[in-house]
Amino acid sequence: MRLILLGAPGAGKGTVAKMLTKIDGSVQISTGDILRGAVQAGTELGKQAEEYMKRGDLVPDELIMGIMEKRLQEPDCAKGFLLDGFPRTIPQAEALKELLARLDIKLDMVVNIDVPREVILDRLTTRRTCSNPECQAIYNVKSNPPKQEGVCDKCGSPVIQRDDETEEAINHRLETYNEKTAPLIGFYEKEGLLKTITGTSSEVVVKEITAALGL
Repeated sequence: MRLILLGAPGAGKGTVAKMLTKIDGSVQISTGDILRGAVQAGTELGKQAEEYMKRGDLVPDELIMGIMEKRLQEPDCAKGFLLDGFPRTIPQAEALKELLARLDIKLDMVVNIDVPREVILDRLTTRRTCSNPECQAIYNVKSNPPKQEGVCDKCGSPVIQRDDETEEAINHRLETYNEKTAPLIGFYEKEGLLKTITGTSSEVVVKEITAALGL
């Protein structure tokens, strides 16, 4: 399957993508992962991206598209790919459309995971992450707390609330999403690729996606 997953922060894109990869061997591709991968590999594009990341600046679209072009041509993408959190803006969507046409790749569908704002706020403000950069296990104080409060089950490091997961920070992230990324819904609707799924359960979302693809 070749999909783009859209949805606000906390909509469950990453969880849904991980579940879908197990169905047909498609690979999950997030912009963050490919940027980090290019930086670690020390590629020319990776070195350029690293300079922006170190300054805390956004990596320019042309660099991201260059790295994305290389990534989509790697052998593991032959079975399919799930773009998680990319594209984020209309210019990125237009550049991606050109890139896929050039590579002769057709998207199956663009899935918009629609989750109520109050559910997202509740999900993210109760999320906790292991502070060990090598582990990064994710917990939820309500639905999936660590066995010992404040301590990671896997590595024993302290479990923390990330700075970008306070209520104030989440409201800001949602505003940014609505301003920059939500217009993609209209873009892909015009392309005839959009399927909106309203659901707070990742299992339900995955079932609807596989049914729509006839899997």
